Amino acid sequence: MCALRARGLAPSRVFLLYRTDNRLPTPPRTAPSWVSAGVLANDRINPNIGDVPLESVNVVAMKDLVAQMVKGGLSPKSVGNYSQIVKMVVASATNGQGEELYPRKWNNKLIRMPKVNKKKQRTPSFTGEVVTDIVQRTEEEKYRVLFALLASSGLRFGEALGIDIKNISPDCSNIKIVEKAWGSEVQDRLKTESGEREIDLHSSMAKMLRDYMEKRTHEKWASKTNLLFASRNGKPLHQSNVLRRKLHPVLAALGQPKCGVHAFRRFRNTYLRNFTATPPGLLQFWMGHSGEGMSDLYDKIKLNVAFRKKVAEQAGLGFELPSKIIVIGRNGRKLKSAHDLEMTATA
Repeated sequence: MCALRARGLAPSRVFLLYRTDNRLPTPPRTAPSWVSAGVLANDRINPNIGDVPLESVNVVAMKDLVAQMVKGGLSPKSVGNYSQIVKMVVASATNGQGEELYPRKWNNKLIRMPKVNKKKQRTPSFTGEVVTDIVQRTEEEKYRVLFALLASSGLRFGEALGIDIKNISPDCSNIKIVEKAWGSEVQDRLKTESGEREIDLHSSMAKMLRDYMEKRTHEKWASKTNLLFASRNGKPLHQSNVLRRKLHPVLAALGQPKCGVHAFRRFRNTYLRNFTATPPGLLQFWMGHSGEGMSDLYDKIKLNVAFRKKVAEQAGLGFELPSKIIVIGRNGRKLKSAHDLEMTATA
């Protein structure tokens, strides 16, 4: 794109631009998706406006680009994401005073930006019965605890994978969320400012986590990292591996449709909001949602730790933690108690 050349960047370096320019705070999870989707491989943006000067990238040019992407069969969500690349590059061109050289008011109606059907976009939400079955049928304890924690806390996947054991209270009833894991690294930035918070766990989940923490100390990988959940080499678990190797096989065995782990978060939000007496301010705090007005700003319920713990205990889990675990052996399925599994593991 000439728009990029105007900044001294070749089209192939758009990805680098979005990873290194602080004025373009694109989440690291988003930029790779643009690359993998082929946007930067000369098949989306470059063929359509690659020779357009930066100052000429306006509503008309954007309209033509959107029309080409729609004609090419891209989904409304993808069209919006890819158009955002162009908008951010144009906005990033500034003078010595930091003012935009080419300010734009992007009128989506004139651009004919396709609307995203949010109903189709939503990730399914598990029921309590399905969560119970998932946890019970997950054989490896690390992942069994991970799925139970996601469903009982509403944590985002990256937040759960980035938990440092130093941020877990001694009784395992409270977890401070201050960082997340993405890929093979832990990042000290969360999705939003509201993401930095504390999670209060029900006593039964706290016990399950405490038991796991005690066994974790005997794992070989535990000496390599302070992460609560980690791979054998002490690195953060890869989200795609957890889905492909652990969650999706269990869902298939249960006859459930394939989906992502965000379904656990949706389950927790739905359960607390509709089936418990959890105050809205506390629900917002636990889920890491941003406030919408002064009333939310004035709400200091998050500072009342005793009350938070009381509500967490009263709310419950919304699903059952298994006393017996289904395991698959040479002679078929068997039910084993948690004690039996512990004895087998230490034998």
